[in-house]
Amino acid sequence: MEVVRDIADFPQLSHAVVTSGTFDGVHVGHQKILRRVIERARQSDGQSVVITYWPHPRLVLFPEDNNLKLLSTIEERIEQLRSFGIDYLLIIPFTKEFSRTSSRSFITDILVRAINTKVLVIGYDHRFGKNREGSFEHLKARSAQYGFEVEEIPRQDVDDIGVSSTKIRRALESGDIETANRYLGRHYSITSEVEEGKKLGRTIGFPTANMAMPPAHKLIPGNGVYAVWAKVGGERHAAMMNIGLRPTVDGKELTLEVHLLDFTGDLYGKTMTVEFVDQLRKERKFEGLEALQAQLVKDRQATEQALAHH
Repeated sequence: MEVVRDIADFPQLSHAVVTSGTFDGVHVGHQKILRRVIERARQSDGQSVVITYWPHPRLVLFPEDNNLKLLSTIEERIEQLRSFGIDYLLIIPFTKEFSRTSSRSFITDILVRAINTKVLVIGYDHRFGKNREGSFEHLKARSAQYGFEVEEIPRQDVDDIGVSSTKIRRALESGDIETANRYLGRHYSITSEVEEGKKLGRTIGFPTANMAMPPAHKLIPGNGVYAVWAKVGGERHAAMMNIGLRPTVDGKELTLEVHLLDFTGDLYGKTMTVEFVDQLRKERKFEGLEALQAQLVKDRQATEQALAHH
């Protein structure tokens, strides 16, 4: 997949089949649209093209909204689209100035002149341009004028899946990993660097890799203990993860601690990706370190069982 970050650098394509959107999480609803784009491109010996935007439009238009959490960073979104088999990804820098682009300018300047679109595939409720004024009806009525075909994914096809980025966010925040993963079509993941912690886990036989906090708007699942896969340096390890404040030792700050079941060694400074499989329990305060240690033994057994099924 070729990633283009400046419209001026977009190559001249023979038969571009295009879709556009934020694609946060690239969930199964998005995947239905992407599959259709790829299918249409293959039918015409053309090229599949995704237009996406970064930063997320809501972060630019409503900067006071600090509650927005995203399912994927732009780097994760790129890799998710790459793995799906898209040919070209155009990332348009989203600014307040760009938000004032009229639907007509978006069509003529970007879809027609820059990309040479021959087929545009959109979701049933997709709107674009200033104040979301552009619509499927607008495009359909003028498709001959613009020189490209417009295909809309029917409402029924999307609604049958019953998925949205909002539903996935809510599931993750409540610890419902099974629902989130089903809607994503893969394990939800977080990638970050391992940093030095307070090493309390070592004293009770459960050394942990402490992950640095991901970018500010990346969603972190709700506090609790999770069965996860931990990927480091191309190797995957069974692991359990604690997200929380560590109330047993009077912790005050949110921490991301990962105990690898089959690994010993130094991970400081390395990049780790954790893939969430299941929430084992909510975070809670224990009477002391001995009680916590006893619970962690049970958590390890539960982790092994959960991962054995995945």
